[in-house]
Amino acid sequence: MEFVCYADWKQLPESANALFTEGSKQSVFFSRPWFENLVTTVLEPGQTMLLACVVDGQNVLAILPLMKREGEQWTILTHLYSSLYSLLLAETNRQEILECLVQGLTELPVYPLRLAPVDENDDNLESLQRVIEASGAECYFKLRFYNWIYRVNGQSFEEYLAARPARVRNTIARKKRKLEREHGYEIRLFIDQELEQGIADFNAVYKASWKATELYDDFIQGLACSLSKPGWLRLAVLYIDGQPAAAQFWFVVHGKASIFKLAYDEAWKRYSPGTILISYLMEYVIDTDKVEEIDFLTGNDTYKQDWMSERRERFSLFCGKPRISNSGRGWLDSFFRKWVKLLKASLVSS
Repeated sequence: MEFVCYADWKQLPESANALFTEGSKQSVFFSRPWFENLVTTVLEPGQTMLLACVVDGQNVLAILPLMKREGEQWTILTHLYSSLYSLLLAETNRQEILECLVQGLTELPVYPLRLAPVDENDDNLESLQRVIEASGAECYFKLRFYNWIYRVNGQSFEEYLAARPARVRNTIARKKRKLEREHGYEIRLFIDQELEQGIADFNAVYKASWKATELYDDFIQGLACSLSKPGWLRLAVLYIDGQPAAAQFWFVVHGKASIFKLAYDEAWKRYSPGTILISYLMEYVIDTDKVEEIDFLTGNDTYKQDWMSERRERFSLFCGKPRISNSGRGWLDSFFRKWVKLLKASLVSS
């Protein structure tokens, strides 16, 4: 068992796919398509990826995706749109794997280590935290943001909708009738076909909305294409008079629907096209996809409470504050010995 770092996806043994597959069952943000798209579309000049791994022969047992700018220390591979992060870890021999990983990380300029956003009840991170603390560091959590979800529990969409606030149900029914009577409308769902048209219409709506200018068009387009291949994409566009008026970007992965981006053209605001469209997608993921959970991802916006039922917390996990120890062991002791040695050398040379 050894600590190995890979700077290119082509270097990574094929066995790593098993970890990414298991990770995707927890969250799309742990999947290989998500990380590959980040690396391809978001990394800036001078930034590089590093997959910090523990391997046994050709078997990859742990993966911690990292990135860095030239001359800076390594940080975790995340982005503005990353709503969750974790360590990918095999099920067996976890203690040995994590001890190897933490020992390997001491050779990188990675500490203090900040993992975010994370679930404080993530078993993999809890195990990593224990090993890091045993090596002579302290870890602590800090609230990052709130996350609204809905657990379907086998309900139909009709049952789900009946439990929503009366004003939401009334708005959906009333605005549908008004829009149908005055203009008519059509909704198209893009999953794995005609993506070019779907993405173009999504972008058109986004530019006509109240949203700030999208800074990561390549990322959004790349993500749509990446998620369409395994059938995870749910990109819906509502058209009025043949023109895109509202658009929403969702993904459905292993029984979990995630609401990623939504927008509507303000010229059609009086018809609440966004509300009509979210109702359509709710019905689709509940009755057709049969999802177990619907996740509004990042943010504590008031309107999310109308559609969701439960609020979770996401945290930053910081590791690196030294504990007072007489053992003379651990990565912090080693780090400070190296630092003092370098300082003395610089003083002598000056």
